Amino acid sequence: MLKPSPSAAARRAPTRRPAGGSRQRSAAAPPVPAAPAATRGTDRIALLQSSSLPALVQQEIERMIVDGELPVGSKLNEAAIAAMLGVSRGPVREAFRALEMSGLVRLEKNRGVFVRQIPVAEADEIYELRAVLDEFVGRRLAQVATPEAVRELRARVERMEQAAGRADVDAYYRANLEFHDRLVELTGNAKLLVTYRRLVKELQLFRHATLAQAGALPVSTREHRAIVERIAAGQPAAAGRAMHDHVTASRERMHRAEGFTPASPAPRPSTRKPR
Repeated sequence: MLKPSPSAAARRAPTRRPAGGSRQRSAAAPPVPAAPAATRGTDRIALLQSSSLPALVQQEIERMIVDGELPVGSKLNEAAIAAMLGVSRGPVREAFRALEMSGLVRLEKNRGVFVRQIPVAEADEIYELRAVLDEFVGRRLAQVATPEAVRELRARVERMEQAAGRADVDAYYRANLEFHDRLVELTGNAKLLVTYRRLVKELQLFRHATLAQAGALPVSTREHRAIVERIAAGQPAAAGRAMHDHVTASRERMHRAEGFTPASPAPRPSTRKPR
């Protein structure tokens, strides 16, 4: 269910008259009537201020893409999505532009907007890059993570273990995304976080498929537990290696799911000088 942010709620607070009785002009929006208890996401979104809508619409379309409600290659109809979400077409148009920048959709001139699926070879390259970035994340967190952060990460792993016990791939997948995003967030490196989020959004559909493989959830959970314990132990090299190995294992699971064989790396040029 989509909820307004605290700042949006504050902007909707009713204007009060000053003690002297004169009415002050205020930029605050008029109060929005409370929605009925039975109201769900598509009705709630229509109650929010237009300044908040593009981001909320983007989040909802992104969720539908990841959950498979909007299949890869499907054309997204601006008017239909606006009607489904109970909003005007403007916020949907803005959301499409943001989703194109994040790599989830492609805008084709004179044809429309389509859900994008990156080629497997490109996904393989992203996994390679992720392995390098995640190794840095593991090293950094082993040096800076607080006891509170470690407790939070352990709690997140426990939620993944519970989802794995239920064989709930969708719940596990969402918890997995949040776990890795939080790891990067805890490094305190804003540029890294922006770069990481752009990369993982392009990988979302591949990552869901890898976790849906038989036996993948318990293995993935053990890998996450090992990462957290090495961070908690303050072992930068071991934590970095655990992160790198986890991404590499995910990459190999993607290879199996897609039947993909990566090209052999080109031989490194010799640095030996001719005699």
